[in-house]
Amino acid sequence: MSIPTLIFRTLRWSAWDGCEAGLEHVDIRPADGGLDISGVVIAQEDGTQFGLSYRLKLDALWHMRDVLVKTTSGHVLHLESDGHGHWRENGKDQPALQGCIDIDIQATPITNTLPVRRLDLETGESMEIRLCYITVPDLTVFAASQRYTALEAGSLYRFESLEDGFTVDLPVDQDGFVLDYPGLFKRLG
Repeated sequence: MSIPTLIFRTLRWSAWDGCEAGLEHVDIRPADGGLDISGVVIAQEDGTQFGLSYRLKLDALWHMRDVLVKTTSGHVLHLESDGHGHWRENGKDQPALQGCIDIDIQATPITNTLPVRRLDLETGESMEIRLCYITVPDLTVFAASQRYTALEAGSLYRFESLEDGFTVDLPVDQDGFVLDYPGLFKRLG
């Protein structure tokens, strides 16, 4: 999968159980030589309903540079990265996040695309990554380890959470965006 970031897309997912359980709208646009990804999620986690918005800024190599996540209840998380694993959270250095390149926002499949694109794995190739995991709706962030394996480069990837053993195979479109996340999200349209 090529690395270019000249992508204009609008995507929508529903929760696996339908729109009444959750819905997401995402806009992807080129900006400053990289990408600007903005999304809105309405969903529930462990019976708690929430709404959140996020804005992700990536450089031309799909490295995360800026993350802003806000909930409708007032929680705000702002992460900044130099793209090489050094992070600041709400303006303060975060040594516990050092070495993380990607992020994973619990409530959206959009963040699975980031390592898929950045790693550019060949079929059969696998890579373990360390990333910033963001829980919702409380917006807690911590370092986590995950593994991505290209089952069919450009179309199917295995995602593994090395923290809890969760594994799922993710089909992606021609730009690497998740089509369906079995049991959690499905693409609309």
